[in-house]
Amino acid sequence: MLYEHKQWLEDIDTVSAVIPELEELAGQTVLITGAAGLICSAVVDVLFRYNDKTNSGIKILAAGRSFDKIKARFGAMASRVDFEFVNYDATKNVIGIKQHADYIIHGAANSFPALVMREPVETMMGNFIGTKNLLDYAKKTEAKRVLYISSSEVYGRKENQNPYGENEYGYIDLLNPRNSYSVSKSAAETLCVSYSAEYGVDSVIVRPGHVYGPTASDKDSRVSSAWVYDVVQGKDIVMKSDGSQVRSYCYCLDCASAIIKVLLCGESSHAYNISNPSSIISIKEMAELLTKFSGTSLRIELPTESDKKSFTPMNNSSLESVSLLGLGWKGCFDAATGFEHTLKLVRAAAHSD
Repeated sequence: MLYEHKQWLEDIDTVSAVIPELEELAGQTVLITGAAGLICSAVVDVLFRYNDKTNSGIKILAAGRSFDKIKARFGAMASRVDFEFVNYDATKNVIGIKQHADYIIHGAANSFPALVMREPVETMMGNFIGTKNLLDYAKKTEAKRVLYISSSEVYGRKENQNPYGENEYGYIDLLNPRNSYSVSKSAAETLCVSYSAEYGVDSVIVRPGHVYGPTASDKDSRVSSAWVYDVVQGKDIVMKSDGSQVRSYCYCLDCASAIIKVLLCGESSHAYNISNPSSIISIKEMAELLTKFSGTSLRIELPTESDKKSFTPMNNSSLESVSLLGLGWKGCFDAATGFEHTLKLVRAAAHSD
């Protein structure tokens, strides 16, 4: 189990030093949707570790459609007294959550490119209706704050290579079903600030870049996840582009610490990019790091038409992080260290199965 690995606990302790505000969550209940996923399961582990070290009594409500997925991710940890599974489906009109939460972190979404292409309708409905239901729940229960995990894809495509600021938007083709993800994420952001303006529901928004780490599923089709599992299995990386696309990569625990920092320190109705300045690299550079640490090779193949349909339209999705850094956050893992630790932890998990 990931939480039992020394490297993972050391990494959690490293990022926790950046968020001393964690003490504000003592005795509070935090509802987390998408709790078994790449990003939010890392948030759960940070809270577990804080409880274990400080006996702070933070209660975690892990919301999702499947307890089996929760059990697969957390193992025996799913039976902890500070952890409770809550059945939640973002696509349903009725939320059905009876427990009270002081804070809500909403991370549930279709995010795998292949899944977005297969289910663009469900992607849109989940992003918008799921967010509306949680905002209604927050309004009814008078939750202190909702944090919505959006995406860098809301920015669309631009032609230069400068990082995106939070108020800079490019072009999005509204008639491309691949953009069901970015368009519905954008709409959900506007819904959050609208609930704040009309009903007084306090919310903040984060826009992560390309998050990676050992919390990723082996079914994740995003290259920063899929290639990790490929090289751990001794497979070469097959890149279906020239790899020049620039991305803001972020180790999952850096992303988790940024989410907690914004939850507790961010300005209401504002959006914050999550980007580690030391991890803005091209896809090719990321692939070269993985092959370097694994001893595998990199080769380039032409993409099929089917491959192209699932590609993000953004050649440059690097993000400026001035606002987040202004809250006192910093990234602890550059790209080389983050990917090296990811390979180490995924390899250890594979050997323990």
